[in-house]
Amino acid sequence: MFRSPRFRQLTALLALATGCSLPAVAVAQTTLLNTLATPADQTERERDYDQLSRDVDALERELGIIKRVVKLVTPSVVHIEASPLRTSGQRTDLQEAGSGVIVMINNRPYVLTNRHVIKHSSEPNVRVQFADGNVTNPERIWSDPETDVAVMQLPSMNLLSARLGNSDRIEIGEQVVAVGSPFGLSQSVTRGIISAKGRYNLDLGDGDVRLQNFLQTDAAINPGNSGGPLINLRGEVVGINTAIASNSGGNEGIGFSIPINAVVRIAEDLTSTGKVNRGFLGVTLDSLFDDRRARALGLPGLAGTRVKTVEPGSPAARASLQPDDVILLYDGVRVTDMDHLISLVGLTEIGRDVPIMVFRDRRAIPMSVMIGDDQTMAAKK
Repeated sequence: MFRSPRFRQLTALLALATGCSLPAVAVAQTTLLNTLATPADQTERERDYDQLSRDVDALERELGIIKRVVKLVTPSVVHIEASPLRTSGQRTDLQEAGSGVIVMINNRPYVLTNRHVIKHSSEPNVRVQFADGNVTNPERIWSDPETDVAVMQLPSMNLLSARLGNSDRIEIGEQVVAVGSPFGLSQSVTRGIISAKGRYNLDLGDGDVRLQNFLQTDAAINPGNSGGPLINLRGEVVGINTAIASNSGGNEGIGFSIPINAVVRIAEDLTSTGKVNRGFLGVTLDSLFDDRRARALGLPGLAGTRVKTVEPGSPAARASLQPDDVILLYDGVRVTDMDHLISLVGLTEIGRDVPIMVFRDRRAIPMSVMIGDDQTMAAKK
């Protein structure tokens, strides 16, 4: 191989500077030269690039769907900043920041968000910023402590609303997108899947959120995402992002969203009557139901929740539920305990016929019950 005099001079200087012998340097030179690209190597790299391009083209349809979802949904997502009232007991120099999404409720646009984003504030102290940068204040705010849902009515203007999905149909493993303002970075988009359904008994700070039936997702959710939408690949809102499980205070892959079906039902009640009508079954449940009592009834172990009494004239009575019935399934969901059933019933639409499975006389019996209205039942007493 031809080497220039300059090359030989550099080799000698290198050997002197490092204290290496010329043979050792020659080995190093050979190794270096072997790593340099040859025309054949470059041709192979070009082939690899071409193959990669073809593989990406094959995925372009899926990649394009995500882009289209983002393009459709982000104009409906708002950034919210709420300044605490002096009477709230909170520091007035610290703002609560969150997100929201514009949807149609009873043919009128509203912003859905979380109560904890605005609960220490009032309409003049809440700032709503749209995707185009425009800012307004809500005319009216409703909220429900037991579910952490809040609804805001905005001044009349042309608003782009997001399409609502059906959270009852969403499945574990389904791909979803979260949109919001984590750490104040508005219009941020993350992607993940539905990791689980029916999460409840979460410790959410002040303990007000009594009725829980969350979707779990690994789409990144951080402080500031609260109130923002969880979207399926059809561009439909399937949840309102509410909380995270985290040791650090930031995303660790476990986030929780309120199913949109429950949110919409609550929003419809709030905007039409100012209060929420809870689903009502009409039973007293056994708070001491344990493994020993379950086995005494013939169950192989602790499961479901036991009915102690049935209120006359209630939905449970009309469905022929009886004391000592153990409710194992509610609307296809395995009932874990008393609190779980209370949450499931409380979040159910009034007048809906719900399939249940009860354990009676040592056998499982399928039944159905039409959920009533707790306000109506209270008025009859």
